[in-house]
Amino acid sequence: MRYRLIASTALALAVTLAAGCHSMKTFVPPNLRAPENANSSLEQARKTLQQATPCCSTFADFSFQDNLPWQPRKFVLGPGSTVVSFNGEHSYFLSFSLPRETQLPYRVAVKSELNGRWLRASYLFAPTVVVLDDAFQPIATQDVGLCEHMGWTDETTGAFGSIEITDKRARYLVLYSSAKQQAGSTYWEQSPAAFSAEAPVKMAAAGTFKVPHGPDGTVWVGMMDKTYQGAVDNAICAKPAQGDGVLSTLRDSIPFPVIGDKASTPSTSTPKSNGADTSNAPATGSSPSS
Repeated sequence: MRYRLIASTALALAVTLAAGCHSMKTFVPPNLRAPENANSSLEQARKTLQQATPCCSTFADFSFQDNLPWQPRKFVLGPGSTVVSFNGEHSYFLSFSLPRETQLPYRVAVKSELNGRWLRASYLFAPTVVVLDDAFQPIATQDVGLCEHMGWTDETTGAFGSIEITDKRARYLVLYSSAKQQAGSTYWEQSPAAFSAEAPVKMAAAGTFKVPHGPDGTVWVGMMDKTYQGAVDNAICAKPAQGDGVLSTLRDSIPFPVIGDKASTPSTSTPKSNGADTSNAPATGSSPSS
């Protein structure tokens, strides 16, 4: 009796599962599913920042105990980080003392990492850099432009930018994100994952789009080194201009004729011997009729 009950229970369960398979959509693992709302994380991050209490509103209130790293170093900005308020706009920030023994000019490297597991639902912390003098007065302010570079390592992959320190009065550096930066975006040339009913996980063959800027994220900052120099110099900042095609470029660049030009087509006419008409001449070696 006990075995009969177990068998009937197993049979009922199998029938239920079989019926459910016909009505259930194709199963996609959670780590491969597209986000239901791509903007939810970004909006939540903005809300969290606006609710944070600023520590200061002037540069003189900042702490400049940390020296600018001698090579780019990783910093994570987000909940728990210090917040500044400029004209009512909040931002997470970093502050550094600049090296005084370094010969001018020198460059400071910046890299932002994508914040999010899905490219279409990701955003970037776009930095603004302010250089200050001894009296904590701004010498220069720059919204750092970011350009995409996909390298062979994590160190050379991300959105890269840089600034140049040229003023001998420069003593301090503040990195934050202005309201203009937070409202902007960065050009990205990377094919994201596209989803459809036929193929739950399908890579798009091509596609360019813009990654929005957000209030938090991971940023690298420090003195420029060779690795970052190469990434900055080879990064993609915008969609390249359309050309006229390879053949058109070759015709403009190469001085001699190319295939297809009439000038390069050889003559096909039959040459005549000494001006005489040989069309009715007998074949060589034939005997005359008697």
